[in-house]
Amino acid sequence: MSSITSPVARRPAPTRGGALSLSGVGKTHRLAEGELEVLRDVHLSVAPGEFVSVVGASGCGKSTLLRLIAGLDNAYAGEIRLDDERILSPSLDRGLVFQDHRLFPWMTVEQNVAAALLKRRLGREAKRKLVAENLALVGLTGFERAYPHQLSGGMAQRAAIARALVNEPKVLLLDEPFGALDALTRLKLQEELLALRRRTNATVLLVTHDVEEALFLSDRVVVLQPRPGRIAQILTVGASARERTSPAFGRLKEELLAALMAGPSPAPLDLARRRQASSAAGGGVG
Repeated sequence: MSSITSPVARRPAPTRGGALSLSGVGKTHRLAEGELEVLRDVHLSVAPGEFVSVVGASGCGKSTLLRLIAGLDNAYAGEIRLDDERILSPSLDRGLVFQDHRLFPWMTVEQNVAAALLKRRLGREAKRKLVAENLALVGLTGFERAYPHQLSGGMAQRAAIARALVNEPKVLLLDEPFGALDALTRLKLQEELLALRRRTNATVLLVTHDVEEALFLSDRVVVLQPRPGRIAQILTVGASARERTSPAFGRLKEELLAALMAGPSPAPLDLARRRQASSAAGGGVG
């Protein structure tokens, strides 16, 4: 498997990370059974160039939060701002990578990355150069004309990351990008993601279920408590704590697992049903 070693990939990192702020963010889905509160009163500030991971149990609203930041859903409470501009729609300032690579199977790697440049007002040569630079950045030089089915899982995810980076976004949003990969490939790509972060200076927000991944990659780790999703704890990770074999890493891992294992509150719909059942029975909800 190729890695990030190209001389092009070592170009000086631009200062382009964006400052992200979330103030009182909430999200509610209206269902046939009633309202389901997914997120409640989320407050978070992410500094330019910072790497922040969000962890939590399934259904706690991690991916929903990422979708709101990406601008894919503007029906939410509170405010989300990037460099003090409110986010209400998708923008080239934010690149998004999903758990599956979502490459177009009928396009080559080069064409898939170039497809992200359709809305950029650049000449053909400038676009060609950007595509080549970003493929080099993720170690895919030489695979430009390969099709997705000819790539390994890790290489396909590298191509997806190149596509997200080619517009030089201020913020890179990662929704469990390594979740479907084998353990060794996952570890290798975690190392390469750190290298990419240093070379791009983009602000990074990662959603993951992997506690060790979050600690290894992040400056801070946000723990979401479920039902509804809200911030339970934010852990700061020092440089020494990123070493997987260090005592500091072990202590933070234990602290993070304890926060994740804390019992969630009842889901809003479950609570509503309990109240109705209790009312019919003549009792109350404790």
